[in-house]
Amino acid sequence: MTERDSDNSIRQRAIEAYDGAREGVAGAGKRATEGIDEAPLVALAAGLAAGALLAALLPRTQGETRLLRPTADKLTGTARAAAEAAREAGTSRLAELGLTREKGAETLRSIFEGAGDAAKISANAALSAARTRE
Repeated sequence: MTERDSDNSIRQRAIEAYDGAREGVAGAGKRATEGIDEAPLVALAAGLAAGALLAALLPRTQGETRLLRPTADKLTGTARAAAEAAREAGTSRLAELGLTREKGAETLRSIFEGAGDAAKISANAALSAARTRE
């Protein structure tokens, strides 16, 4: 193989690699467009998530901090109040039904003990069956 043949071979491989990459990008674009057409709400959610990720990664400017602080404080306060109201309402309803933390712990303990006992009994039955077949 001559130097010229080698150069042509390298050139040909580079052209093929470029064409393959171009086709891959075009295919990805086509698939993305089809995905948006088929599920626009999913595409919207993905776009919002990507935007939120970028916003979280980029540092805030002093101007943004100054302008957004009152709104952020209000949202934080509202979210805390809503979470507290939900917790209190849930706790109250569970108490009305007689479902307390202690009762829940007792129920879970009983379930785990029962599962442990069932596993022991099953293992003993399997062992006994294996021994009688020998």
